[in-house]
Amino acid sequence: MLELKVDSEIVLKEIELFDAEDIFRLIDSDRENLRIWLSFVDSTKELFDTEDFIKSILFLPEEIRDFVTVIIYKGQKIGLIGFKLTDFVNKKTEIGYWISKEFENKGIVTKSIIKMIDYALDTLELNRIQIKCAIGNEKSSKIPKKLNFKFEGIERSAELLNGKFIDAEVYSILKDEWNSKN
Repeated sequence: MLELKVDSEIVLKEIELFDAEDIFRLIDSDRENLRIWLSFVDSTKELFDTEDFIKSILFLPEEIRDFVTVIIYKGQKIGLIGFKLTDFVNKKTEIGYWISKEFENKGIVTKSIIKMIDYALDTLELNRIQIKCAIGNEKSSKIPKKLNFKFEGIERSAELLNGKFIDAEVYSILKDEWNSKN
């Protein structure tokens, strides 16, 4: 399993089935906070739901599998960050992420995203990284803005969340833009 060291306190470890219990416990203990912005929370009712999610990633052939990692902060699992909808032919991906509320506002997600971008552009040789944030999710949308992503627009009815469709802000950065700023 691949690990990316972000700094002396943060490691991104490729997700394994072994992580299911800890990830489920994180979701379950922070359910009310997470469900505000994440559609999967309400359908994650038992441990086997998290196990099925992890299996859906791991059982894909490696050449088409999205890279999903557990965010480990000071030795504790606190959330997930990964690529989704990766298109290797067109060299693009989207980054999705969440962490437990008690670890918000410490820069952990921002640092983790920077590491994931570097990995995507340098190792996977991708060209475009996208981040989508539900309209109103200020904490999440601050991150791509801070990292100089370009705002591309609003994806209407982007996700079904808590029984209603919500719009999402779409941000992206290209390899040459990232390299010129970092």
